[in-house]
Amino acid sequence: MLGSTFLLVLASEGNGTLLDVNPGLIFWTVVTFLILLFVLKKTAWKPILAALDQRENAIREALERAEKAKEEAQKLLDQNKADQMKAEDEAKKIIEQSRAYAEKIREDLMKKSKEDANKLVENAMTEIDRKKTEAFEELKGQIANIAVNAAEKILKQNLDRKAQEKIVDTYLSEIKKN
Repeated sequence: MLGSTFLLVLASEGNGTLLDVNPGLIFWTVVTFLILLFVLKKTAWKPILAALDQRENAIREALERAEKAKEEAQKLLDQNKADQMKAEDEAKKIIEQSRAYAEKIREDLMKKSKEDANKLVENAMTEIDRKKTEAFEELKGQIANIAVNAAEKILKQNLDRKAQEKIVDTYLSEIKKN
C-alpha cells in the first residue's frame, strides 16, 4: 500500500526536476524510514548490537592478549639478554682459565726443558770425566809399556815383564802424587 501511494505522488508531479522540493515525497520518505527503523529495531537491532558487542569484546581480548604477548616477549628478550651476558661472562672465564692453564703448561715445559738440558749437560760432563779417566788409564798403560820397552833396551837386563810394570806403576804413582 505504501509503495502504490508513493508511486501516485510521483506520477502526479511528472514535470518536476530532481532539485525541486516536494513536501509529499519528503513526508512519505520520512514515514517509510521510520517504519523501516521500527521493523529493524524489532527484528535486527538486537542481533546487530550483539554482534557489535561480541566484535568489540573480541577486539578487546585480542588487544589484551597482544599486550600480554608483548610483555612476555619483553620478559623473554630481557631473559635472553641476561643469559647472553652470563654466557659471555662464562666464556671469558673459560678463556682466562685456558690462558692460565696454557701459561702454566708453557712454564712447566720450560722448566722441564731446562732440567732436561741440565741433566744432559751433567751426563755429558760425567761421560767426559769417565772417558778422560779411561783415556788417562789407557795412556798410563801405554806409557808404562813404552817405559818398560825403553828401560829394557837401556838396561839390557833380563827383568821379567811383571817386575818392570810394577816399577813403572810405582813411578807413575809417585808422579801422580806430585
